[in-house]
Amino acid sequence: MKKLCSIIIALLFAGSNSFAQELNCQVKINYTQIQGTTNKQIFDQLEKAIFEFMNNKKWTKEIYTTPERIDCSVFINVKEALSTEDFSGSIQVESRRPVFKSSYYTPVFNYEDDNFQFKFQQFSALEFNETTFQNNLTSVLAYYAYVVLAIDGDSYAPLGGTEYWQKAQLIVNNAQTAAEKGWRSNESNKNRYWLIENTLQPVFKGIRNCNYEYCRNGLDIMNEKVEEGRANVLKSLDLLKPVYSARPASFNMQLFFNAKADELVNIFKGGLPEEQNKALETLMLVDPANTNKYMKITAGK
Repeated sequence: MKKLCSIIIALLFAGSNSFAQELNCQVKINYTQIQGTTNKQIFDQLEKAIFEFMNNKKWTKEIYTTPERIDCSVFINVKEALSTEDFSGSIQVESRRPVFKSSYYTPVFNYEDDNFQFKFQQFSALEFNETTFQNNLTSVLAYYAYVVLAIDGDSYAPLGGTEYWQKAQLIVNNAQTAAEKGWRSNESNKNRYWLIENTLQPVFKGIRNCNYEYCRNGLDIMNEKVEEGRANVLKSLDLLKPVYSARPASFNMQLFFNAKADELVNIFKGGLPEEQNKALETLMLVDPANTNKYMKITAGK
């Protein structure tokens, strides 16, 4: 009887449209910089292939309902055709997270990767194997899929995205002998290698903990408890101070504020004067590059 029930449940899951893959990823490719005789239809096919790869592949063992899918986007700017099948340009990845009991989505990741070279053959399918490096295109896409999953996981539970950070690290390790750039430590201190290497180091744990406290105990309660939620967002920023003291102007801190700087201004513009002053003091300390932006917090006083 128990086995029969299991079979029935499995069939219900298989036949239901209420369960979906993890990502709700929008894909856009810009190829206006490509001149000459390059077949432009290849980019339309590439866009479709990437859309299917990101949205139809099962990235985790978890079961996601359709509303639980993670909203994200991939924008590829093709700048040069190296051959009829080889291209170079940039890839920008963004993701956002829904805020509890609201229609608002908070941005959690926004990064433009300029080291993006790939090969794509017309009418070819995209293949990926997490145990080996097959090609740069699917390795980069899978890498960012796991980064999106990891940051989302960290926002719902303390260090909840660790498994997916480790998946991304495995992709980096497999790509160490790749001809394309972006995978190795000696190429730059701001690339795919260092995003993962830094994230999994104890000194950067404060950024991940901040992500959780900021989202779960801050934004998620603001719909019902505005003042308490805003206070918790402010408190979460204190977790960044030890990170900044140990690694000022780090790549990971820059990525955090790439996503959050504008939102933070909007959050604290509605705060009490003492709260605004505290937020401004903290933000100018841990993210001095955006000082002019943060000055807007108190501009209306």
